[in-house]
Amino acid sequence: MRYAKILLVLICFATPALSQEASEGPTDAKAQATYKKALAHLQKHETLAALDDFKKADKQDGGHCSGCQKGMVKYGIELQEWKTAQAGAEELIAEAQGDKYIAVAHYQLGVVIMKEALLKNKQELFARAHDEMSKALTAYANFPGAIFGDGKALAHLNRDEEAKKRFELVVKILPEGDLDRQRALRYLAKPELARARMAPPFSVVTTDGQHISMDDLTGKVVLIDFWATWCGPCKAALPHMRDIVKKFQGQPLLVLSVSVDDDEAKWRKFIAENGMTWSQYFDGGFTGPIARIFAVHAIPQTFTIDVDGVLQDQHIGDASIESKLKKLVAQAQELGGANKTMQ
Repeated sequence: MRYAKILLVLICFATPALSQEASEGPTDAKAQATYKKALAHLQKHETLAALDDFKKADKQDGGHCSGCQKGMVKYGIELQEWKTAQAGAEELIAEAQGDKYIAVAHYQLGVVIMKEALLKNKQELFARAHDEMSKALTAYANFPGAIFGDGKALAHLNRDEEAKKRFELVVKILPEGDLDRQRALRYLAKPELARARMAPPFSVVTTDGQHISMDDLTGKVVLIDFWATWCGPCKAALPHMRDIVKKFQGQPLLVLSVSVDDDEAKWRKFIAENGMTWSQYFDGGFTGPIARIFAVHAIPQTFTIDVDGVLQDQHIGDASIESKLKKLVAQAQELGGANKTMQ
């Protein structure tokens, strides 16, 4: 029950709805007007303008607007405005009262620093991320997100034995099927993967009812194809994608086409009429969950992922990907043969 409560706090913190942000707005009159402008910008998907107004409103409110600060963190991360994101998280820490809120605030600062560290590959940033995750765990010892985040920070600091203990704890605490638990199991098997450029974990149910989870695909090469029915270049690339599916049939390759259409009925009709019989998923636009975690803003776009879940290639447009797929599939087949021999 305690885990469920802090998870709920974290979910509300990480993905605040506009109504939640409004309820945590400023008390100063000028700040309130600026804050409303920020929310209006979000409704229009004007993220940069919203971020600027969140910063301004927070300053006008004397640094006491938690909704502003959460906006600074969330959209600062999205736009890679690291100073703004860190400032928002630090103010949340200063305002936090009670162990679980203190834990969440330190965790969020740790997430900001970790994302910057991964982008810049700086050891001092990984060390800072570890410090913030440790502070979160001091406030709340069984915080799965902080335990998992600290494991990744420790792995990047080449402290693999300590990292493995963190991942073991994640596996113990989280239920089967949880995406972080699945990824932690992968890191336990190969600690070096925690330092690799891993494809983000996800779980989807395709049109034919198939459940696909990134970390259940160990041993398979994965090709993710983002597209839409309204996209001319995507339609032009369709024969190429169909040819890839045919050429690699029966081999350790999964092709998953993810639609960013916003009209599901039109999408279903299109895939039926065009014989798109391989794995298909409707994401509901560029703001869909899979498009967001892969940061997709242009299509057609493909991601090639190896048997360990490491992102090997990313292409915008109908670039030739077959040669890369052939090499990765050959490696997967060799690995599969080696594993059978060992058994």
